[in-house]
Formats: sequence, structure tokens, C-alpha cells
Amino acid sequence: MIAQRLEKFRKKMREYQIDVYLIPTADYHESEYVGDYFKCREYLTGFTGSAGTAVITQEDACLWTDGRYFVQAARQLEGSSIRLMKMGEEGVPTVTAYLEEHLRAGMTLGFDGRVINGRMGEELSKIFTDRQVKIAYQQDLVGEIWEERPRLVSRPIWVLDEKYAGESAQDKLFRLRETMRETKATVHLLTTLDDIVWLLNIRGDDIPCNPVVLSYLIVTMDACHLFIQRQAVGESVKSYLEELQVTLHPYEEVYSFVKNYKNETILLEKACVNYALCQGIDSSNQVLDRMNPEAMAKAVKNPVEMENIRQAHIKDGVAVTRFMYWLKKNIGKISIDELSAAEKLESLRKEQEGYLQPSFDTISAYGPNAAMCHYQATKESYSELKPEGLYLVDSGGQYYEGTTDITRTIVLGKLTDQEREHFTLAAMAMLRLGNAKFKEGTYGLSLDYLAREPFWKRGLDFNHGTGHGVGYLLNVHERPTGIHRRTTPWNLEGEVLVEGMLTSDEPGIYIEGSHGIRTENLMFCRKAEKNEYGQFMEFEFVTFVPIDLDGIDTNLMRAEDVEYLNDYHRAVYEKISPYLSQEEKEWLKEYTREISKG
Repeated sequence: MIAQRLEKFRKKMREYQIDVYLIPTADYHESEYVGDYFKCREYLTGFTGSAGTAVITQEDACLWTDGRYFVQAARQLEGSSIRLMKMGEEGVPTVTAYLEEHLRAGMTLGFDGRVINGRMGEELSKIFTDRQVKIAYQQDLVGEIWEERPRLVSRPIWVLDEKYAGESAQDKLFRLRETMRETKATVHLLTTLDDIVWLLNIRGDDIPCNPVVLSYLIVTMDACHLFIQRQAVGESVKSYLEELQVTLHPYEEVYSFVKNYKNETILLEKACVNYALCQGIDSSNQVLDRMNPEAMAKAVKNPVEMENIRQAHIKDGVAVTRFMYWLKKNIGKISIDELSAAEKLESLRKEQEGYLQPSFDTISAYGPNAAMCHYQATKESYSELKPEGLYLVDSGGQYYEGTTDITRTIVLGKLTDQEREHFTLAAMAMLRLGNAKFKEGTYGLSLDYLAREPFWKRGLDFNHGTGHGVGYLLNVHERPTGIHRRTTPWNLEGEVLVEGMLTSDEPGIYIEGSHGIRTENLMFCRKAEKNEYGQFMEFEFVTFVPIDLDGIDTNLMRAEDVEYLNDYHRAVYEKISPYLSQEEKEWLKEYTREISKG
């Protein structure tokens, strides 16, 4: 099937006289996760991961993806003619370097300009125009061969009450316009979906697990223009938006609308606005290319959001703790597989008041499957859980009170010495980072070593970030907050850790063909003491679910590691036990018992 699609695609390339075609994983808004309509790269290559870029020539086909997906991509591309390019690995060219190697004067590079961001599009244009390579950005070639392509989703939107949002949309717009005045911007073009719905205090369901709505927003000093599929806006929401003085326009009209602006100062972020839209901006305008002001404002949760988030995580902690009790009690006694385990966890979340939906597709992975960071069990391919080894479940929920994300690796039976060592290292790493104290102004990049040091001392590592920002009833991955060992595009723009930021703490270890382990909590950044040395900062865990003591080897731990684990487990029991049955409560008491250094 993939070979047939590539053949049709190359024929279409010849029709348009395109020599090399670039296919990212993106929608028109540079979203991390995309709806089915936008899964062009998946359709053409068969790789289902959430991150990847395909490049197709007449003779070659390559797919780039990051370390989270190396194992999965290798399996899914096996037998096809598509070559896997492991991003960041020694000897692997970047996408741009590959294009430079394969494009010569007189050739044409093609891509759909609506799914390539403006910054990347301009960089490619600059590189290849100088080399006399043409750029063709107005053809969606995958769309032209995609039979029975899913329809563009448009589901009803709703208003998020201020008791959850903590601030009115009017106040958010006022603050935005103050920022515009400070930067001398007269027009703000906003296309990132989570920023738009956060600013207007609305939510939708156009991307699975991400409560956003396909839309564009243009804000001036005296007007707001929202470009949206009209069927998504009911009468009550329409009235709400009218009160905000928001004018509605058809979704696709933004491309012609933006051409009307002349001699304005337009604030936008080219890395998030698609290339086709950027190209429509008249040259008489001055463009201020900088991070959307909403991104930082959204990342720093207000006091109402913070308290709601704490409540959401208690609810979520109850559901996940009850799941762990159920699994430990029933493994080896009843039939349980990766799919039924995930369904059980989802059913327990649904019992919690205010629960809406998962915050991402649950990763339910037993044994060797857990070595694939973003493994997905399917009805066609899944594993039975046995009373031996390790089971990893990475899951989360969307609640009115916030977004959750938690990973626990659960011991199902006898472990090897290596599995026990790796399990202990992951727990130690998570707790060490979560107990960090640092000076105000510190970047997440500076703290990453705290989590990696236990692994690095043993010549081990994990090939993903240690922490990511989390939205409020929004995207489970939210910029700019993050804890990484490598720099990112916004490392120096907004990754300073500020009070109110919510971030994950999720070190792990992945041994292909054997096991995968990850332990993840979410935590707030908070102010600690202030003294003659300045303002100190610390983290506050909001996730309260036990860490499986059956996998812990205290001989590997320092005294402080044991203390961190005991302190955390005391908090888990205190916060979660009031919501459990007597039998569950007794189990949790034993499961969070105090341990001693080996």
C-alpha cells in the first residue's frame, strides 16, 4: 500500500515538475498533535508517531523522527523503501542538509505552505533561491492523491467559566493590548490554537485530547477578528463573543483578510504562523517576529488555576492509585492485557467529578513494548500482562480543574537485577529533580543534570526531555516551560522557571527488547526563601500516586534519596487515602510504608 501511494505521489510530483517534496507533521497552526485530516505524513509513510518529517524524491524517500520514536519508526517502516533518519544521531544529516545535497540549480522544492511555519519557509527560500532552486508552496500533493481523506473537523465550542480560568477574557485582552502598546504593535496575528482559546476563555474538541478549536485570531487596539468554521459556534457562544467585541469570519478567509493590512506593525511569531499566511502580508508592513505574548502568560498559572490544578491531581491520583491496587491484586488471577488495562484506568477516571477526556492517548506498555517511549497498543497488536516483569502506563486526564499527566511503572512479578536497578534509578532521578532548590532566573536547561546524573554515572541515558510544560485544560505539552539537556528554539526566550509554571518531571530508561521504565510527576515552580543571596525557588509536587516499592533497591540509594521517597509517600497517603475504600486504604498504607537505607 505504501509503495503504491509513493508511486502515485511521484507521478503527481512529475506533473507539477517538483523534484523534492517536504511533508512535516503539522496542521495549519503548527500544532504538535493534529486531527486526522492533517495526517499526510502518516498516510504516505505508514509511520504513526506524532513527530516526523518526510522528504520524497523520485529515487529516494526518507523519514526523520526523534529518539522517542526510533524503535517504533524502524518497525513501521520495515519492508518499505523509506529510510529512517534518526535525528540527532552521529552521521545523520538534518532535513535541511539533505535538501541541500539533493537540490541543484534549476530544480524545484515543493511543500504545502500552510503546514510549513513561516520561519522555516523563509530559511528554505533564502537557502535555495540563492542556489537558483524554485520554491513551490501552493500545492498539497498528498491531498491530491488521498482518496477518502477524512473531513476537516468542526465540533461545538464552549465557554470556560471564570471560576476555572481565574481571569476574564476581557482582562486578558486588556493585558495583551498593553503589551502591544509597549512593543508599538498595531496588529497581532495569532494562529496557535491553545493561545487563542486561552485568550478568549473558550474550549473546543477539534484535536483529540486537546480541547482547542481550529481558528485564527487577529487583534488590533479596537477590534478582534476570529476566523472559525461557523458551525462550531452556537448561539450562546456567539453572544459571549459579541460581548467581547469579537467579529466572526469564515475560517479560510484569513488568507485574504490579512492582505488588507498596509503600513501596520504586525506582531506575530513566524515559527508558529504558517508560511502561506506570512507570504500574504504586504511588504509595507513592519513585522515583529517574537514569541507570542500569550505563551508566557498562559504558562504562568494564576492562583485560581493553581488551586484548581491541585484539586484535579487529587482526583487523578485517586483514579491512578485505585488502578494500581486493582492491577496488583488481579495480575495472574484474571486475564489482563495492555488494552483492557488502559480501559480500566479510563473507567476509574470517568468516576471522578469534572473529568472530560484523556489528555493524550494512553501509553499502556508491557515488557519490551515499554522500550518504545510512545508505544501504542492496538486491537491488531497488543500484549498480555503476566505476573512477571514491568508494566508502564503513561496517561492523563482533562478535567474542568486542569490537565494531568502521570507515568508509573508497576512491578508485576519477579524482576531481573538490571530491571530493579533501572527502576530505582528512575525513581531517584525524579525525586532528586523534584526536590531541587535553585536561584530565581534559572533555566530548565540548568536543572536537567539533576535527573540524568544517576544514569550518566553508570553510562546510561534517556533520549527525551526531562520535563515539559503542561496547560490548564489545554495541551499536555505546553511551551515555553521545559527541562532539557539540549537547547530548544525558545530556551533563551522563555524557559526561565517562574512561580506558577507547571512542568513534568519524567526521567526514564529504555532497553530495546527488554524493558522500559519511566516515573513521572507534575510539579509547580514556587518561590522559596528570599535572603541576602537573593530569591530562591523550589518545586511543589501536585501528582500524588505511589511509586512501586517492589522495584526499589535501597542499596543503590543515598540516605537523602530514601528520605525523599518516604516524604513523598507520606504525602501520597495523607492526600489520597481519604477517598479510598477501607481495603484500598489498608493496601495504600502498606504500599507507602517507610523504608530504610539498605
